[in-house]
Amino acid sequence: MGRRSHRATFAVLAAGLCTYSLLQSMVIPVLPAIQADLGTTQADVTWVLTANLLAAAVATPIVGRLGDMFGKRRLFVAVILVLCVGCLLSALAGAMPLMVTGRVLQGIGGGVIPLGYSILRDEFPDAGVASAIGALSSLIAVGSGSGLVIAGPIDSALGLDWLFWLPLGVGVVAAAVAHRVIPESRVRTPGRVNVPAALLLSAWLVCVLLGVSRATAWGWGSPAVVGLLAGGVVLLAGWIAVETRSAAPLIDMRMMRLRAVWTANLIAFLVGLTIFAAFAFIPQFMQTPSSAGYGFGSSISEVGLALLPQTAAGFVAGLLAGRLGRRFSSRNIVTAGTLLTALAYGLVTVAHDEHWQLAIAFVLLGFGTGTTQAALANVVVTSVPRDQTGAASGMNANIRTIGGSIGSAVMATVVTSTAPAGGLPTEAGYTTGFLLLTVAMFAATLATRVMPDPRRAARRAAVAGPSASPVAPLPTDT
Repeated sequence: MGRRSHRATFAVLAAGLCTYSLLQSMVIPVLPAIQADLGTTQADVTWVLTANLLAAAVATPIVGRLGDMFGKRRLFVAVILVLCVGCLLSALAGAMPLMVTGRVLQGIGGGVIPLGYSILRDEFPDAGVASAIGALSSLIAVGSGSGLVIAGPIDSALGLDWLFWLPLGVGVVAAAVAHRVIPESRVRTPGRVNVPAALLLSAWLVCVLLGVSRATAWGWGSPAVVGLLAGGVVLLAGWIAVETRSAAPLIDMRMMRLRAVWTANLIAFLVGLTIFAAFAFIPQFMQTPSSAGYGFGSSISEVGLALLPQTAAGFVAGLLAGRLGRRFSSRNIVTAGTLLTALAYGLVTVAHDEHWQLAIAFVLLGFGTGTTQAALANVVVTSVPRDQTGAASGMNANIRTIGGSIGSAVMATVVTSTAPAGGLPTEAGYTTGFLLLTVAMFAATLATRVMPDPRRAARRAAVAGPSASPVAPLPTDT
């Protein structure tokens, strides 16, 4: 595979992943407009987000595993086409049921993330994998950030349906080009689809995420939320038992116990917990009228423009993460990224009265999250065998989503707990919430020091010599 083919493959993967990340974030600023357009209630319109979240959580690890088994290009094209059908349904939707169905299909598109990383590892030379993953991660961050910026202008100029027509066009082209330019996987995982494991995985994810995402509306102590969370824990235990005993597991539990993998998943959970909460509540803070004693009364477009430095910084950080990881090790880059993110949230906690204060925090946040996510992806991809790449990166992305759902719900509870009936939250509610995000990211920084250093393992292997290298289906821990 030549350099030109590498560029073409990367471009197609970037188009697919950016399309998915745009669809995740573009609907957030325009939810009130979708509510008015479909004639639904404020409570019901949140299913536009919840349905997409649930579908992505279920599909991402399963699609990653299926790609390992049946071919990553084949699954990549199929998932993009499913996403396109979802865009078509949402664009044509005149009522909530069709809109929600479309959003479920778009959520299945989350499978492009583990498939994209797996294809890069299969097709790119080893020396270029880290940089390629970093660049792809940075483009995902750009897609998420850009969605918040462009949603308002697209709605104003073209209408809400174009939030889905435009990604549909990009997705169709990406699927067609991917079929032509991406080589089919030479690395396959033998075995069959473990249907009981897939059903149990889907069930516990739906229970946990539905319970957490609806906790603010239904109440954390409501029978529905308590029942869903308890059922999720029971189903999770059942899923682990089935996977542990299975000869053909959907997710190999031995792989999940590798120190590099479980520490990366823990950090991904904490990063997701803070990022999703920040994306949801920093714009809300900025849009609060200054008459409340805080906030700036910003419009949706003004919030998007204020977040542009974060998007740009995240893009640059992702591009640099792979190169810096080769020089300083991915573990040290993750440490630096989580520390920068913690400092950004700390700054928002203590200094949020002026636009320039938030601008500094947004730049730090962009560099921190961009660096962390790119380096984490490299840690996961390089820590497992090639035939487990899709499953491992899919679970890592999924755990970040779980963290995001929990973080958003907890942040909503903390912020709104100080609001008088029918009134706006107080500044103290936001300050407490931002402080919790700061603490979570400092915890993530500490967790990075438990992560094994791949350079040390490589030096140890070089000293021991090739005869000492174990031959096993999974790498040894360090």
